[in-house]
Amino acid sequence: MNPTLKKGIQIAISLGIAVWIFWFLYKDIDASSLWNQLQTSNWFWIGGSLLISWVGFWLRGWRWTLLISKEEGIPINPTRSYHAVMVGYLANLLVPRAGEVARCGILTRTNGVSLGHLLGTVIVERSIDLLFLVGTIALAFLLENQLFLELFSGLVNVNSLGEKLGNNLPIVLGGGVVLILFFYFLFRKFKNHGLINKLQGFFRQIFSGVKSISQMSNPAGFWITSVAIWVIYFLTMYFVSLAIESTANLTPGEVLLVMVMGSIGMVAPVQGGIGTFHALVAYILIQLGVSETDGKIFAAIIHGTQLVFMLILGLISWLAMMRIPAWIKPDKD
Repeated sequence: MNPTLKKGIQIAISLGIAVWIFWFLYKDIDASSLWNQLQTSNWFWIGGSLLISWVGFWLRGWRWTLLISKEEGIPINPTRSYHAVMVGYLANLLVPRAGEVARCGILTRTNGVSLGHLLGTVIVERSIDLLFLVGTIALAFLLENQLFLELFSGLVNVNSLGEKLGNNLPIVLGGGVVLILFFYFLFRKFKNHGLINKLQGFFRQIFSGVKSISQMSNPAGFWITSVAIWVIYFLTMYFVSLAIESTANLTPGEVLLVMVMGSIGMVAPVQGGIGTFHALVAYILIQLGVSETDGKIFAAIIHGTQLVFMLILGLISWLAMMRIPAWIKPDKD
């Protein structure tokens, strides 16, 4: 199959899935309910969420400059890397995962930094963000462990499961040892298989990414900025929760749990997390006692305002970067 046609089909399928999930979620929601909520929401807090998210975008750009080598092309300043990051977000709204290549490509064009080096820095960024996502999930579990257990109990009878495990402890331990040995020998036998190689490469990338940060000129700045970015993610969600009456009483721990679900939804391979973000955020809000309609409207407001904001900023950044002439490699004498 033609690669371009194959890519087009993949984009169409992901967009179709996103639209279908969104339609399925909101087909029973009256548009007037959404409009009324928009009118009654406190736009001071929503405006604050947009402002602080813009700070987060700029910090992402500044953090990226810490990873980029100053020995290639023209040194990149934080403003230019910020614009490249926003162009990447804009590309992601059109084609899932295209933003990573787009933001690297635009800096290669304007500053002459090699595309391979820039893509390597993006892999490091993504590895660190994945670690922070796992850490945030763990923190949310510690703060809201009772809710986690209640959700799990809805799927499995925890008391019955614990009693059965206790009564059959020798069998459980023996089965665990057999299972570990099975996966060990399976891994040894198929260690050169494509899937195993991909998993090994994935964990190697994370390890090498963390290791490479220690060799930077400003590792403390990188880690502090990374923490700040994830704090800003939380504050963005928290500010919007304060803006809407049905979610204004959520505790910070509950908002953190909503943020975790939203982050997982944004990782899905669909344009801008459309549908998946809304489904997961609405689901967890319903579990927290928010009505189904209000939960879905909350998801629509925070995602919609951020999407429009990102679209505007992305277009501005794209125009700004297109005005910069392409870098021309100087001739060597």
